Amino acid sequence: MLGPESDVDQRPAAQELFAKLRSALPDLKALLEKCSSHWGYEDPVYRFYHHSFKVFHLQATTIEIVTALQALAPGRALNKQFTRIVRGGTGKTFEYKHNAVWLKTTRPIVEAFFHARFFLEMAVRYGEGLESPPNILPSGWAAFLYLYDLR
Repeated sequence: MLGPESDVDQRPAAQELFAKLRSALPDLKALLEKCSSHWGYEDPVYRFYHHSFKVFHLQATTIEIVTALQALAPGRALNKQFTRIVRGGTGKTFEYKHNAVWLKTTRPIVEAFFHARFFLEMAVRYGEGLESPPNILPSGWAAFLYLYDLR
């Protein structure tokens, strides 16, 4: 019969990521609160539907989230799909011609923010809720591990 230690992911990379996650939790929680607030979440999504250039401000929040998540594993590249989504939704400057192709221009900005915010939310949820990195994976933790290509 296996003991409780078999329930813990013993891989050094997973252990290190979890330790950094736990130590960064106060800052990650503050960032999640910021990007879940009226001005950090509700208003920018409204701006997308309102066709306001202010939706472009989401890019800064996305980069802030990605920077915080990358800091948890500075020696690891983030998931290629995630990186591609972020790259497609950042680095844009508003131009009036974007109004004619609003969805094509701004949807990647919102999409990148949503993906980054999702991983931040999972980091906080499982950083608070887990005592150690598990071998039996809740979906959100499994997704978080994918961000670092540990799944």
